[in-house]
Amino acid sequence: MSVLEMKVPSPGESISEVEIAQWLVSDGDYVEKDQAIAEVDSDKATLELPAEESGIITFKAEEGDAVAVGAVVCLIDTSAEKPADFESSTPDVVEEVKIPAKEVKAPNPNPVKRAAEKSYASGTPSIAAAKIISENGISLNQINGTGKAGRITKQDVLAAMAGGFSTDAAQGWGGTRNTESERMSLMRRKIAERLVGVKNDTAMLTTFNEVDMKPIMDLRTKYKKVFAEHHEVNLGFMSFFTKAVTEALNLFPSVNAQIEGKEMILHDYADIGIAVSSPKGLMVPVVRNAEQMSLAEIEREIKRLAIKARDGKITPDEMIGGTFTITNGGVFGSMLSTPIINPPQSAILGMHNIVQRPVAINGEVVIRPIMYVALSYDHRVIDGKESVSFLVKVKEMLENPERMIFGSKDPVEVLLGL
Repeated sequence: MSVLEMKVPSPGESISEVEIAQWLVSDGDYVEKDQAIAEVDSDKATLELPAEESGIITFKAEEGDAVAVGAVVCLIDTSAEKPADFESSTPDVVEEVKIPAKEVKAPNPNPVKRAAEKSYASGTPSIAAAKIISENGISLNQINGTGKAGRITKQDVLAAMAGGFSTDAAQGWGGTRNTESERMSLMRRKIAERLVGVKNDTAMLTTFNEVDMKPIMDLRTKYKKVFAEHHEVNLGFMSFFTKAVTEALNLFPSVNAQIEGKEMILHDYADIGIAVSSPKGLMVPVVRNAEQMSLAEIEREIKRLAIKARDGKITPDEMIGGTFTITNGGVFGSMLSTPIINPPQSAILGMHNIVQRPVAINGEVVIRPIMYVALSYDHRVIDGKESVSFLVKVKEMLENPERMIFGSKDPVEVLLGL
């Protein structure tokens, strides 16, 4: 008998411990090489653990256990033969594509009703299924899991959505007074610890301003089609904000700094963290050297990182080392908020929803699309004058997008050499 000890690989620098979020197979199952057998949580991301070899698996850790990097989490008997009734977990999609059209018209009459054995995984969605559930506000009790050990698969969610939901089930309230306990993931616990630490350990203040978004909205309307055709990515607001922030950080370097012991560390580059929502919670992937990127390059990088975060494939290395963060509560309808600094950074910019508001321009009241913006900052590093001036500079560049081309200067001043 030949047994392989599977150890927890290092998810990234400075991570010494992970938590078994869920096993994707059952103890004693036959697994194939490279098959995802578990999801592990670090304090920065959730990662899949693939089988290193094929064989019978024996667990050495339970769901919820904290396991040190390098510790053994399972054994794989590589001498075990593949069971005759074993079904691979990977070729399902390929097989579906190869089914002739006339066979598709006569599917299994009760595919969703197939009962699965109750286990630890019953009713637990896969990463792909969880993404769809989160995006569509679906309740888990509305879906019958037909995957391995009762797990809810992507196909289960799509089948349930195609069949429709009852109004009573969608409401979610049954008139009972039951409670339910749900263990917080390691990442959620770490986020909570860090946020409390920020409130306790920093002198955090927030300054506000408003931005007339009409110039950027007009520019997007005029160029978004040709931009998408030329760069193969959509032109969004986030690239304008990122570009405006990098130009303002160049003028006010303390906003791009951080405290390390008794010293203030200044950066001559701008690694911008972009907060994105994912099935596992809020994540902040980092756009490296954003100060050197064009709008198209920023849009492509944000899209790449956001997709990886929402699909649960983001790596810890893609979320560490940021020097400044931008968060957009406006996508959820937030009018105004005071964002919390992402340590060890010293400032964070909060974007909000765009609302048509009456404003005075040249002595006349006009209706303009206005966004409130907020800059939370650590007063130990950044003075009030610098924080306010930084936010005003961001506002000026957003209201005059051409200034981003000339390094935050007025184009006329550049032309005149002033």
